[in-house]
Amino acid sequence: MTIWHAERGTGEPVVLLHSSAADSGMWDAQVEALSGRFRVITVDLRWYGRSAFHSDGPYSDAGDVTRVLAELEVSRTAVVASSGASEVALELAAAGLADRLVLLNPVSTLPATDDVKAYWAEENRLVELGDVQGAAELNARVLLGPEATRQAFGRVVEMQRHAFEVQLAADPEPERVGGEVTAAEIDAPALVVVGAHDLPYFVASARHLAGELPQARLVELEWAGHLPAMERPEEINRLLLDYL
Repeated sequence: MTIWHAERGTGEPVVLLHSSAADSGMWDAQVEALSGRFRVITVDLRWYGRSAFHSDGPYSDAGDVTRVLAELEVSRTAVVASSGASEVALELAAAGLADRLVLLNPVSTLPATDDVKAYWAEENRLVELGDVQGAAELNARVLLGPEATRQAFGRVVEMQRHAFEVQLAADPEPERVGGEVTAAEIDAPALVVVGAHDLPYFVASARHLAGELPQARLVELEWAGHLPAMERPEEINRLLLDYL
């Protein structure tokens, strides 16, 4: 299976990997800004956006993205990843496919803390009750920082609700697997970005990962929540253009 993907612009490639609370639509402002200088590649991971949710066996998101890159004849690329997609970015880097990383509010190997456990438990409760709208709104409330507009809130709800609906409709649900990556062995420059208004777990994860990656630089945004690319898109555009 080849997941949905698109590209825009010319130049050195940059792959944008979306958060598990969104789909490739979260990067609309970044595609517009980056495509004047880069070949920007966006994907919808399985059961997000325009990608289906089926497989003949276990699958990996990194494997799906690797196949897209092969189809596009891209052997090395910069990778910008949001939240849980940071795991995919690290797998690509470990495989020698990513020559530079930007990780926005990444996850880490730290054990889940009470704040994120409570968030995940409430999300699961709402989904199990069939309240998909409520679960999607929960994600938008928890993840978006105070700078987010009502439009951004509505867009996150829309993307997350679609993802829930696709996942719930899958029968059977495919098994997703991930590779084991040792961050200390990633030989690629990395910019790790964290929002001060994010959940404490994600703040700690970003700092931890920045400390593990040999060539990482940590940037803390006082104004941001978990999805800064949607909260102050122009500021994230400048940050990405400066770094890439």
